[in-house]
Amino acid sequence: MQKLQPKLIIGAGIVLAIMAYFTIDMLHYVHDPVQLEEPVTINFKPGSTIRTLSNRLQQLELLEHPDYFLAWGRLTGKATRLQAGEYVFSPGQALAELVDDMVNGRVRQYTLTLVEGWTFREFLKALAAHDAIEHTLGDVAYDDVMATLGYDGEHPEGRFFPDTYFIHNKTRDSDLLKRAYRQMDMHLQSLWAGRDDDLPFKTPYEALIMASIVEKESAVPEERPVIAGVFINRLRKGMRLQTDPTVIYGIGESYDGDIRFRDLRTDTPYNTYTRKGLPPTPIAMPGLGALKAVMHPAETGYLYFVATGDGSGRHIFSATLAEHEKAVDKYQRKRNK
Repeated sequence: MQKLQPKLIIGAGIVLAIMAYFTIDMLHYVHDPVQLEEPVTINFKPGSTIRTLSNRLQQLELLEHPDYFLAWGRLTGKATRLQAGEYVFSPGQALAELVDDMVNGRVRQYTLTLVEGWTFREFLKALAAHDAIEHTLGDVAYDDVMATLGYDGEHPEGRFFPDTYFIHNKTRDSDLLKRAYRQMDMHLQSLWAGRDDDLPFKTPYEALIMASIVEKESAVPEERPVIAGVFINRLRKGMRLQTDPTVIYGIGESYDGDIRFRDLRTDTPYNTYTRKGLPPTPIAMPGLGALKAVMHPAETGYLYFVATGDGSGRHIFSATLAEHEKAVDKYQRKRNK
């Protein structure tokens, strides 16, 4: 037995050396970057296993040593922790990094931009056109959407915050809208709590209505508080707001891109040329800049403004009707040259 002991020691040493070699080789293999020329999308469905992933990677010719991959996954315990979802395997990434993404649920991110000043109908069109959105509201009538979302009795216009949202594949349109609703409500309530004193709004909703008008009337961010100030000054004096975007909203889907004098004289709940005060609902989705402008308007004596017509989106502001008429004449002459 004593004569055999050195042989056993040598044999065990050889086995350990071989195991160490293969372990090191395996670790190098799973941690070295895979040769990829462009990103590859991996769809890992519920109920899939690490062998499912291994087979898929072999089909894509991205896995030369599946035994190494499977053994490493099981030894580290990660094989049983893979989460379903859509993942991106990017150039420069290693197999271990892909598995780490899948263990932590770092699914592929898509973006969806809901633009400031869009109407709710335009929001719905953007959702319907996005490939990563699961469409659950397609058969729901426009007037029933809010009830379906759990906001029965509320008008949808202005209630959803325009922003760039990061979403994963198969995000439900209803879930995205609920998220945008919560965002708008959070911003509105926070800004309302810190608003200036003596604003002519009884509720946050009235401020939201005004913010939607400011959003549609302003193209230059620094003008928003001034435009908000003009409309607030007019409200305080009991003057009609006389703003074209509300008239256009009242015309609805029949609006052909050209507002006419007869449109300004046709009474609707949204015609601020024929009716005093605010329209009954917002006319678009205001962004954060418009909301802030309404809660903290510029203090000026301005009651009027007219676009410069030079493509800059800027306006000329006036305190009197006479000054305003001069500015309008100057703009009209410039436009008609």
